[in-house]
Amino acid sequence: MGFSRSPTSLASQIRISSVFADTQLHRKIATMGGLPGTEDRVVIYFTSLRDCHSIRMIFRGLRVNLDERDISMDNAYKKELQRVLGENTISLPQVFIKGKYIGGADVIRQLLEAGELPRLIKGLSLRSIKPCDACDDMRFIPCTNCNWSQKVFDEDGEQQKRCTDCNENGLVRCPLCCE
Repeated sequence: MGFSRSPTSLASQIRISSVFADTQLHRKIATMGGLPGTEDRVVIYFTSLRDCHSIRMIFRGLRVNLDERDISMDNAYKKELQRVLGENTISLPQVFIKGKYIGGADVIRQLLEAGELPRLIKGLSLRSIKPCDACDDMRFIPCTNCNWSQKVFDEDGEQQKRCTDCNENGLVRCPLCCE
């Protein structure tokens, strides 16, 4: 007599496992205080993965003030997320609402399907429908100090040194749409 699982029961087990893991992470982060300074917005750590894009589009569709932190554009975001989560290995996307950790793609989809996501973002400011004039919603612009080269000339030492204004890609956060 063989043992078989229906696809539904397997999906339920995966969902329960995901929720259990998220619950443990929620407890851990709750003791750490969440993501300070972001109580007025939704923060999403992401990269160009399909799940990340779909979650970003959910929040953009809700027109909420969204602080998008692309870890492929700035390694400091990856380090920040690892520090906040207390984990070296992270999955993306990861979402914080009003400074509190919410979870990844599965949790956001479940909240949306259950009608809870609008309640969580209630009271947050809405963003403009049109893209940012400076960065076209890319959230980064080339560094004007080093012209995207990551190098500046130190007149005192008469040598080139690393630009301290920009990240490893020669970019700075857009001053118009990112705080």
